[in-house]
Amino acid sequence: MDVSFSGFLSQLGSNPSLLIIVIITLGVIIVNGWTDAPNAIATCVTTRCMKANSAIFMAAICNFAGIIVMTLLFKPEVSYTVRDMVNFSGENGNKDALIALCAAMVAIVTWATAAWKFGIPTSESHALIAGLSGAAIALQGGIGGINGEQWIKVIYGLVFTTLFSFVLGYISAKLLQFICKNKDRRPTNRFFQKAQIASAALAAFAHGAQDGQKFMAVFLIGMALSQNQDTTEFTAPIWLMILCAVVMGIGTSMGGKKIIKSVGKDMAELKPYQGFASDFVASTGLLLSSVFSGLPVSTTHAKTISIMGVGAAKRASSVNWGVVGEMVLAWLLTFPGCGLIAYLMTHLFMHIF
Repeated sequence: MDVSFSGFLSQLGSNPSLLIIVIITLGVIIVNGWTDAPNAIATCVTTRCMKANSAIFMAAICNFAGIIVMTLLFKPEVSYTVRDMVNFSGENGNKDALIALCAAMVAIVTWATAAWKFGIPTSESHALIAGLSGAAIALQGGIGGINGEQWIKVIYGLVFTTLFSFVLGYISAKLLQFICKNKDRRPTNRFFQKAQIASAALAAFAHGAQDGQKFMAVFLIGMALSQNQDTTEFTAPIWLMILCAVVMGIGTSMGGKKIIKSVGKDMAELKPYQGFASDFVASTGLLLSSVFSGLPVSTTHAKTISIMGVGAAKRASSVNWGVVGEMVLAWLLTFPGCGLIAYLMTHLFMHIF
């Protein structure tokens, strides 16, 4: 498959299906930056370490860096996991596969936008997996469109993120409480205000490292299908890394203040040292998953679970479990909800086109 920039532009001008895939996929990346990236900086804003606009700008830059650095320096295992998760071969060859991929992307945008409207921090990572799976099931007429060996990594990622983020968040907060209990509060708070800016930047970097790989995989699948090429072999070129990073940064710069409020304030009132602990734990889990295991994990999931652990370290009542329950319900509904939308969209698009 020709993945050079000149080859891409040539194909874009002569292949309408590729143009449609590119537009829709870039739209999904914008939505990801708009609705998912704000999770990384939520606590930094609500603990008043940074103003919202400054934090959003920082997140956009760090998302950009995360995509570039992680893809260049490390083998993009997360991309390979997403690529191999579903089977998009259809009776009419790549035409049906392209229709299904478009339907999946439309479903993700629909689901994410609806969640953002209500300020619910759903995961675009989980929506991506659900959308691709629902479209593949519709295309294949059953679960034969799902590669169970790769899909199980999603479950592993959920379990790992939940245990790692909650337990390490709890331990980190307890440890910081012990270390700082006899120290002057004012200089300690000033230190953690600066430290939390650094940890929020790291969390945004980790978000870009994880989600950038996922959406580059979708982009390359669309390019391969539109050129009637094999989707099992591809390498992300530099121009695609830059394109995805810039578009995600644009999405992040568009805002996401509703999500920031839900994650950073409504769920638990955190102090700077707690915000630092939750950011550091969440970003560490994301980077470990990206570098060593190829697990497609969720920034939203990692960040909110770490906040639960940090809040519970002070006392269980510090966490607003009602808000937590709404978030958990949203996570649980993402797989069947977004998957169903993609399933129905695929049948609708195949009927129309």
